Amino acid sequence: MYSYFKKIQQFTGKTISKIHLPDYSVFTIYSILIGAAVGFAAVLFHNSIEFFNDVFFGQTASGLYFLGAFAVITIPAIGMFIQSMMIRSMPHIASKRGVSEVIKSVASKKGNIPFRNTVFHFIAPVICIGSGGTVGPEGPAAQLGGGVASKLSTLLNISDQRKRMYTAAGAGAAIAAIFNTPLGGIFFALEIVLLNEFETATFSALILSSVTASTISRTFLGNVSVFQFNTPSIGSFDTIFHYALLGIFIGAISFLFVKYSNLSDDFIKKHLLTRLPQWSVMVMAGLLVGAAGYFYSDIFGIGYKAINHMLQNKYLWSGVLILFGMKFLLVPLVLNSGGYGGIFAPALFMGACLGFLYAFVMNYFFGLNLDPTAFLLVGMGAMLGGINSIPISAILIIFEMTKDYSYILPLMLAVVSSTMFVQITLKNSVHLLNLTRQGYRLSEKRSVNVLKSIFTEEILRKEINLIPEETKIAALVNKLSEVPHSIFYLFNKENKITGYITETELRPIISEYEHIQSVLVVRDIAQTNIVKVFDSDDLDHVMKIFENRDVDELPVFSLNNPDVVLGSVWRKDVISMLNKENLKHNLAEGFAKELKTIDAGIQSRVADGYSIIEIVPRRDFIGKSLSILRLRNRYGLEVLLIKKLSHGYMSESGDKLIIADPNYKIESDDILVLFGPDDKIAATKQWENM
Repeated sequence: MYSYFKKIQQFTGKTISKIHLPDYSVFTIYSILIGAAVGFAAVLFHNSIEFFNDVFFGQTASGLYFLGAFAVITIPAIGMFIQSMMIRSMPHIASKRGVSEVIKSVASKKGNIPFRNTVFHFIAPVICIGSGGTVGPEGPAAQLGGGVASKLSTLLNISDQRKRMYTAAGAGAAIAAIFNTPLGGIFFALEIVLLNEFETATFSALILSSVTASTISRTFLGNVSVFQFNTPSIGSFDTIFHYALLGIFIGAISFLFVKYSNLSDDFIKKHLLTRLPQWSVMVMAGLLVGAAGYFYSDIFGIGYKAINHMLQNKYLWSGVLILFGMKFLLVPLVLNSGGYGGIFAPALFMGACLGFLYAFVMNYFFGLNLDPTAFLLVGMGAMLGGINSIPISAILIIFEMTKDYSYILPLMLAVVSSTMFVQITLKNSVHLLNLTRQGYRLSEKRSVNVLKSIFTEEILRKEINLIPEETKIAALVNKLSEVPHSIFYLFNKENKITGYITETELRPIISEYEHIQSVLVVRDIAQTNIVKVFDSDDLDHVMKIFENRDVDELPVFSLNNPDVVLGSVWRKDVISMLNKENLKHNLAEGFAKELKTIDAGIQSRVADGYSIIEIVPRRDFIGKSLSILRLRNRYGLEVLLIKKLSHGYMSESGDKLIIADPNYKIESDDILVLFGPDDKIAATKQWENM
C-alpha cells in the first residue's frame, strides 16, 4: 500500500513539474482542489448522519417494538455503546478529537493529520448524532476537513509549511460546507484554527477553499436557509440597549456553561471512570439523553428543528426553559463521557432559547413589545460567539445561515458584548482552554518562537556610551554631536551603572541651557530605573522590554558578573534579526521540494561561498533541542529543515521535511539540512566521527 501511495506522489509531482505553471496558479489550483475534496466529504458526512438517523430511529426503534414508546430512550444509549467499543478498540486515535486536534496540528507547523484519524472521527460522530446525541456536527466536520486537506496535501507532495496552511483552509471549508456559510468558514479558520495569525497567502487559500466547498454543498444539499421566519422587527433605537443587555446575560451563561463543562469533565474522569468502565458511563449518558427525548423529542440531534419550532411560536416559555436546561446539562455529559460531536449547534440552540426567554420576560413583566424572533436570532449569535470567543465568525455564520440583513446591528452589539464578557472572565476560548487542560501552551505568533532561539550575545554591540555621573551638562551636550548614540549610561565611582540619559531628558532644559550648564551634572536629570539585559537572554525577552519602554537600546551585562557592562543591544538589530529569521523560514519553505532531492553528505552550492548540506547529527546532539544546541552561534550554520524518513502509509510521522523550530529535539533518525558558508559546511565532515 505504501509503495503504491509513493508512486502516486511521484507521478503527481512529475506531472505538475512538467506543466511549468506559475507558483500562484499552482497555489490557486491546490486551494480549489482541496475545497472541492472537503466539500464532497462534508456532503457525505451530512448524508451519513441522515442515514444513521433513519437506521436508529426507524429500523432499530421498530426492532424494539416490545418496549413500545420507551424504545426511543434506548436509542442514544445504543449509539454511545457503539462509540465506547470504538474507543476501546482504538484508544489512541479516539483521544485525538475535535477542533483542538486541528489547532495542534496547524500550530505545530506540520499540518499533518493521519488519515486513519480522519476516518475514525468521521464514523464516530455520525453514529453519535445519528443516534440522537444532543451535540453538533461542526467540530468533527472541521477535523474531517482538516484531515482531508492534510492527506491530499501529502498526496500532492506539498511542503509542511503549505500543508499547515491547507489544513487550516480545509477545516474552514468544512465549516463553510456544513453551515452553508463561506464567510463564516473563512473567519472560523482565522479565529480558531490559526489563532488570528493572518497572512495574505493563507487568507487567499481560505477564500478559495471555503467558497468551493460551500458551492458543492449548496449544489447537493440545497441553498435554502435552515431557519424559517418572517423578517424580524429590531424595534426603535431607544430599545437597542436591550440587545447589549442580552449579550451580557448570554456572556454570563456562556461562562457558566464552560465552567460546568470543565467541572463535569473532572468529575467524570476522576470519580466515575476510575470506578466504572467507560462503556457503562457512556450508556448512562445516552439513557439520560433518551429520557429527555422521550418527553421532548426536539432535544435529539443537532437541534435545528427545535429552533424552527421556537421561531414559529410552537413552544410556551416553560417548554423553551426546559429545552434550554436539558441542552445545557446534557451536552457536556455526552462529550465528556466519550461521545463525539461539537458545541456550535448546541450554542445556537441555547442562544435561541435565551433570546426567546429574554423577550418573553421583558414583554410580560415590563410591558414592552420586543419581537421574540429578533432576540432569538441575536441570541444564537451571542451564545455562539461567547462560548467559542469568535465574534466575527459568529456574526457571519448567523447572517449567512438566516440570509437576513435586517438585524445585523443588534447582532453585532450582542455578540461583541457576550464575547467581551467571556474574554474578561475566562480570558480564552473553550477550545484553547481544553488545550491548556491537556498541558498545551500554544503561541499565537511564529515570531515568538523565532526570537526565543536567538540570544543577546549574538547581536551584541561592543560600543556603548558610558559617562561619569558627575559629568557637567555642557560636556554631555558636546558629546551628543560626536557620537551616533542617542542614549548615555552613567557610572559611579565603583564603575556600576546608575542611570541613563536620552534626548528626552535634555530637551526640557535646552531653553535654560545658558544658566544651568555649569550648575547641573548629568546625575541630576538622569533616569535611574535601569533594566538589565544579560548576554544569555533570548531576543523574545529583549523585544518585550523594548515594547514596554520608550528606548532604542539597552545595556547588556554579563550573567557571570552582573556589574560588568559588555555593550548594548539595539531595537533595530532585534527587528533586523527577526526579519532575517522569517526570511530563512520562507527560504526553507520555497526550497522544500528541491531539498528533498539532496543526497545525504553531498554539498550543494546555492550562491557564491554558500551551500546546503544534508548531514546526520552528531551523537551528542540526540535528545537536545535546537535552542540548546545553538548551532548558529557555535558553528555558524543555519538549520533550514529537519528531514524525517517515512514509516509507512498510515504513519503519523510520514516522509516529510519539518521547518526548524527552536523547541524541536533532535532524534536519532533525523537528518539535518544545514545552510552556511562553504568553510563552515566543510567543517561538518568531522561530525561523522563524533
